[in-house]
Amino acid sequence: MDSQTLCEGMGLSDPDYPPRVARLRFLTKVRDGRLYDHIPYAFSEERNGNGEYIPLSKRRPSVRTGICRVVVEDSVALLFGEGRFPMVEAPTPELRSIIKELIVETRLGEVMNAAAIHGSVGSVAVLLRILSGRAFFEMLDTTYLTPNWCLAAPDTLETVVELRKVTAAQLRAAGYTVPDGEFWFQREWGEAAETWFYPISVADYASGKLPQVDPERTVVHGLGFVPMVWIKNLPSQDKIDGPCTFEAAISTVIEMDYQLSQAGRGLKYASDPTLLIKEPAIAGEGSIVRSAGNALVVSEKGDAKLLEINGTAAAAVVEYVRVLREISLESIHGNRTNVDKMSGAQSGRALELMNQGLLWLADRLRITYGQNGLLPLIRMVCLASNRLSVTVCGKPVGRLEADGLVLKWARFSPPSYAEKLQEAQAYRTLRDGGLMSQETVIGKIAADNDIEDLNEEVSKIAKDQAAIDARLVRQQAKVSAAETDL
Repeated sequence: MDSQTLCEGMGLSDPDYPPRVARLRFLTKVRDGRLYDHIPYAFSEERNGNGEYIPLSKRRPSVRTGICRVVVEDSVALLFGEGRFPMVEAPTPELRSIIKELIVETRLGEVMNAAAIHGSVGSVAVLLRILSGRAFFEMLDTTYLTPNWCLAAPDTLETVVELRKVTAAQLRAAGYTVPDGEFWFQREWGEAAETWFYPISVADYASGKLPQVDPERTVVHGLGFVPMVWIKNLPSQDKIDGPCTFEAAISTVIEMDYQLSQAGRGLKYASDPTLLIKEPAIAGEGSIVRSAGNALVVSEKGDAKLLEINGTAAAAVVEYVRVLREISLESIHGNRTNVDKMSGAQSGRALELMNQGLLWLADRLRITYGQNGLLPLIRMVCLASNRLSVTVCGKPVGRLEADGLVLKWARFSPPSYAEKLQEAQAYRTLRDGGLMSQETVIGKIAADNDIEDLNEEVSKIAKDQAAIDARLVRQQAKVSAAETDL
């Protein structure tokens, strides 16, 4: 069974939605490990209540490899993991300090981690809200969102519309008073307001009736721009969704799950094989008890044997699955390193070469979630400070400048001490030769050594050097005084 057959069995298609909705819903189920939830029978069930044989494709596999989720989480760990979250360089030390506090206060690292995992199906949106002067970021599922881009600036959002079907129970839980039935729920984000609409029944919407604005829930922000960043998972010419991180491996993963489940079924059968009796038993014609302490007596021409199987098939399945694993990981740039074959400590460069495919994937994700995601979100806060009163960690920040912000990424793999020594010697040679300034050298090693403020680090180095020079002057004075006494 391949991914297309599995998707068709889920019944996700709805003519009232665009085709991308069914695709994103399917990919979301795969990412979350719920791709077999719609199959009614467990893998151990061979016959239904009517005694009919259940094909393997109608059973839920008992083994789940979860490779799709693993590759997504591994790539995101290289993207926004601890020690790898990018530093934001700003034109002034004050702005750099404010941005650092903003990232901590809003838990932007946690939001971006969740956004990168959730957006692995194709796209994700991050919403900015300014409430009581504080900035808040919220990740939004884009399955039922539609972005509209400005014609004069194709990279700028003009509106984002949310339109989805909901039940009466869902609306009542949200505080609406509606009769039973199915409704369309609509919300729209624009440059001036977040507009909510009253729910409208599916029948009325199909007849051409338009929903009315809900003034009580509508929020006017007056920012002058849509406070949302639309992030495509990977670079793509598509205006809405980027390529899915793991879509190329789905069919192979399904094959692996069923093969491993079948191998487990064979092992269970080998431990309790079926008994075949050629003639009915003579002695004790009641129920037959199979065990080492019970002999089965048959007629003179009768026969009884166990339908046993050897382990060759199970070993072949394991080898086949190993090949499938290599193929699936290669198709989605996953980590194919075998930890059993690693010996001793490896250098940072060696680790990068071993995980080259996964690093290439993370490097592409840095473009979409870093340059096109994290950086625009911070710029939005700076732009919002020019229209609203914004506070960070309880302190007013005034009007922040949105230009000149740059992301500084750390290395994917930390260098070894030997590599650090070689790097330090190379930078020292460049500095002493007048080919690179000390501040540039510090900027090169800042991400790997947790140096957050370059200007402050330069000042500390100058202070330490001044202290060393003063100590040398005092020592020279003591030596000269001693020579005079002699």
